[in-house]
Amino acid sequence: MKLGLARAILRKADILLMDEPTNHLDVLNVQWVVDYLTGDECTNVTSLIVSHDTKFLDNVATHIIHFADLKLKNYLGNMSKFVEIFPEAKAYFDLSATTMKFKFPTPGPLMGVRNKGKAILEIENVWFKYPGCEKYQIKDVTAKVSMSSRIAIVGANGAGKSTMIKVLTGENPPTKGKMKKHPNCRFAYVAQHAFHHIEQHLDKTPNEYVQWRYQGGQDKEALVKSTTKISPEEEKLMAKPIEVLVEREDKNGEVKKIKEKRIIEKLMARRKAGKKNEYEAQFKGRPQSDNIWYDIDLLVERGWKKKIDELDRRLAAAAGNARTLSAANIQKHFEDVGLEAELSTHNRIRSLSGGQKVKVVLGACTWSQPHLIILDEPTNYLDRDSLGALSNAIKDFEGGVCLITHNKEFADSCTRETWVIANNQLTRNADAEWEKYAQEALEIAAQEEALDAFGNKVEKKRTVESVKGREKKKMMKDLRKRIKNDMEMTQFEEDCASAWGLFAA
Repeated sequence: MKLGLARAILRKADILLMDEPTNHLDVLNVQWVVDYLTGDECTNVTSLIVSHDTKFLDNVATHIIHFADLKLKNYLGNMSKFVEIFPEAKAYFDLSATTMKFKFPTPGPLMGVRNKGKAILEIENVWFKYPGCEKYQIKDVTAKVSMSSRIAIVGANGAGKSTMIKVLTGENPPTKGKMKKHPNCRFAYVAQHAFHHIEQHLDKTPNEYVQWRYQGGQDKEALVKSTTKISPEEEKLMAKPIEVLVEREDKNGEVKKIKEKRIIEKLMARRKAGKKNEYEAQFKGRPQSDNIWYDIDLLVERGWKKKIDELDRRLAAAAGNARTLSAANIQKHFEDVGLEAELSTHNRIRSLSGGQKVKVVLGACTWSQPHLIILDEPTNYLDRDSLGALSNAIKDFEGGVCLITHNKEFADSCTRETWVIANNQLTRNADAEWEKYAQEALEIAAQEEALDAFGNKVEKKRTVESVKGREKKKMMKDLRKRIKNDMEMTQFEEDCASAWGLFAA
């Protein structure tokens, strides 16, 4: 975007035609564009700007040309003046004023996740740099995402926001540190350059694209990522024989245990074993009765990480295939994200506008009923009504949401937590009120009586991590009740004081 703006400026044109010039730009760069358009260099330049950025238009526009019902009407003044004259455009300043509605599909249950506050994606002390680079793009980052998360990720252009998201979702394996993901977690990822999702399918209709993408039960887009390709080093590790202890009967009829070397051919199934998963391995040239269950850590050491991820994706996709992949169902699904039936079923993707293409990507990514939706700069190309509808859909969604955005108004309308990426590190700022209540909830039961191994009573100090499940819900419910009572009591005291003041007067 900066390069496009620089080329336009160097043309020394009499007229600047700018289509969404603030897309992808952070706050400082948007301000630079405002300063340029309103500065001395543009005194004799006419700028025709298409934009959905209300604040930007308020700062630069001298006239508003409103396009509605196939007609153009010119209004003198900036956006604020336009809304005064044309109150129906209130949604330009208030996202909640939109009449449009979006709806995301309800995610299915996750094994072992009994409350929405439990982490389903997690990175711990993660460092990452791209191959061949000396400098780390992110340093010592720890973060968790749950189905109750509403997270806005902010930072300057190039700070590493998209890189961190790719590490969090497993697309970029961490250089150092740990990354954990619930094996059945399904997530929808709308990339910063959203159109790359559909650039190979422009001659399909949106409906045909979704049918192609999910035919066979898996998301085909996930299968073509570089992170799914087995490297020569991994192939070498996977082909290395593994020692197996087996029982054999000798000539005398005695059963003895001997060691055999076998090569794992493929992974067949997964099961839970304590806190970790085990995977059933089938060996080359051996019947299935000889299959053995192995711990995930051992298989990862032997190069089977990508095959484990592939099996996890298949099982997660199977768990999410609750809907029939029919044209009627897909059409209804696209209507839920604001794309009309005529456009989704009868128009080729190539003919759609930028905003309509974003809705195609949003609908396609969420078809699998994800537990987590990740949106990288979703406000690009969407009009104000669509932004308001997207904000409301995020608030109502039953799963978690992470969004990277430079649009503070949009972020404030639908998120409760902010991750700031700066100097290659992450700083977390949660909703102040929610943090206060959570801390008070822990202080209510700060001490807990327990018995040691000898039956003696000991006091165990409680931490945030130790309070879970139903107990946490009960504590929060009691806390809200206590806070409400305190507020009502405070109001009563204020009323008494006011009455006493009148009486004294």
